[in-house]
Amino acid sequence: MSHWNFNTQAIHSEQYPDKKTGAISQPIIPAVAYSFEDADTAVAVVSGEKEGSYYGRYGNPTTRTLEKKVAALEGAEDALGVSSGMAAISIALMANLRAGDHVVVTKDVYGGTHKFLCNIASRYDMQYDFVDCTNLDSIENAIRQETRAIYIETPSNPSLTLIEIEAVAEITKRYNIVLIVDNTFMTPYLQKPLELGADIVVHSATKYLNGHGDVIAGIICGKKAVIDYMRKNIMGDLGQNLNAWESFLILRGIKTLGVRLDRHCSNAQQVAEFLDTHPLVDHVYYPGLKSHPQHHLAKQQMKRMGGIVSFEVKGGVQAGKDFIRALKIAMISFSLGDPETLVQHPASMTHSSIPENELDNFGIAKGLIRLSVGLEDVEDIISDLEQALKVISITVKN
Repeated sequence: MSHWNFNTQAIHSEQYPDKKTGAISQPIIPAVAYSFEDADTAVAVVSGEKEGSYYGRYGNPTTRTLEKKVAALEGAEDALGVSSGMAAISIALMANLRAGDHVVVTKDVYGGTHKFLCNIASRYDMQYDFVDCTNLDSIENAIRQETRAIYIETPSNPSLTLIEIEAVAEITKRYNIVLIVDNTFMTPYLQKPLELGADIVVHSATKYLNGHGDVIAGIICGKKAVIDYMRKNIMGDLGQNLNAWESFLILRGIKTLGVRLDRHCSNAQQVAEFLDTHPLVDHVYYPGLKSHPQHHLAKQQMKRMGGIVSFEVKGGVQAGKDFIRALKIAMISFSLGDPETLVQHPASMTHSSIPENELDNFGIAKGLIRLSVGLEDVEDIISDLEQALKVISITVKN
């Protein structure tokens, strides 16, 4: 219900006890095929005239519950659950681009998005430009007659640059093009892009929405007609559907989303403040720090500042690698948003598809470290960081 607060919605919205058994837990329905009373009913379901499932590649009842819940949390007309975050990103782009069309993309973008555009979209003559989307003039200057969409993520992965969603939405509406926002880092608990004027929101549900590191999934939110088109003409035809078991796990994870993110944010703020004062740390990127150049914007469009902290240690790339190897609690991993604190080196891991000589253009320093701050006791996380910094102190001094 729209009048409920977030945590109540996260637990109760679109979920009800099973009518037959009374079970409170969401039923898992992994069926491929569904029966119908007659051919007319089957046609009505396939055409969308009647709600229902007809073939597993186009969805199932468990996934449908998840879609309705995330749509309610984002304030969208509908949502689509798909097989991965990259499936969500690629479907959102393909639904709006044909051969010869053009998209403006923030230069601070997830490496998987960069790779999709360079390796796949370009093969089908979908045009793109990477632009500094913090500069509204740069966005307008990049728009062509063939431009059909602007794609942003805010905060960005991994440098945590913020983009003013409302201001970019004013541009897209003026040019009658679509604004797509990757809201993975924030989730609907911390940021509502649709309320700020976005048309489509994508999530890697693998991350905070699930929150337990045991699911690969994506979610797309938007108007019902747009979601229906994606379901019937892209997701189903390409086989990018989400299965019932993983939908169940995300539904379970969402029930604690607000509680988990409060802890992630609190821990991240304290970690960022510790790193910001440490003599072996050159730069800390976290919107919750007053030193962040867009701290004021963060307070305007975000409820809290998120669970990701990026930073550079003194001593360059080798010192950075020595540092993450010395950590004992934090684990080196490609993912984020799990209960465990995870750390990675973007230049050689998540953003390795970007040529080394172009990393600076995308705001990624070669020695940058991304820390997904977990749910452990923050004193233990900070102690782990401190001992790892001591390990590299000898190397840095030499």
